Amino acid sequence: MSIEDRLKELNIELPEIPGPGGNYVPAVRTGNLLYLSGKGSGPSTGKVGTDVDIETAYQDARRVGLVLIAVMKAELESLDRVNRIVKVLGMVNSAPDFGEQPKVINGCSDLFVEVFGDKGKHARSAVGFVALPGQITVEIEVIVEVSD
Repeated sequence: MSIEDRLKELNIELPEIPGPGGNYVPAVRTGNLLYLSGKGSGPSTGKVGTDVDIETAYQDARRVGLVLIAVMKAELESLDRVNRIVKVLGMVNSAPDFGEQPKVINGCSDLFVEVFGDKGKHARSAVGFVALPGQITVEIEVIVEVSD
C-alpha cells in the first residue's frame, strides 16, 4: 500500500505548508538525507505545564507532524520515497518545572509510525525551551532518509 493510500485509509488530509519566517528554505537535501526546517504548532500558545495541558500540546505536535509530512511530499513528490524517518528533534515551550516533554512530542512520533509503519520509527530528542517563536507550544525538525 502506498503512503498516500495509507493517508486516505487513516482519513488524514495534509495541510498547506506555511511559508518560511525568515531567510531559509523548508527543506534541504544532501545525498539521501532530507533535512526539514523546524515547523511550529498552532493554534495553541503558551507554556506547556501552566498555560497548555499535555493533551493539547500532544495534539499540537501531531499537527506539526502533518505539516512536516506535507513538506516531505512537496520536496519528494511521492511519500513512497521516504525510506525512514531518521531523527526527530522536538522542542517544547515549557514551564520551568515541566518535565513531560516526551509525552508532548509523542504526538508527532505516534503520527509518523501510524503513517509510515516501521519506517516511521526514529531516534528522537524531546527537550524543553524557555520560549519558542510567537510563544508556540511546539517546534519540531526532522531528518529523513530518502530514495531516488
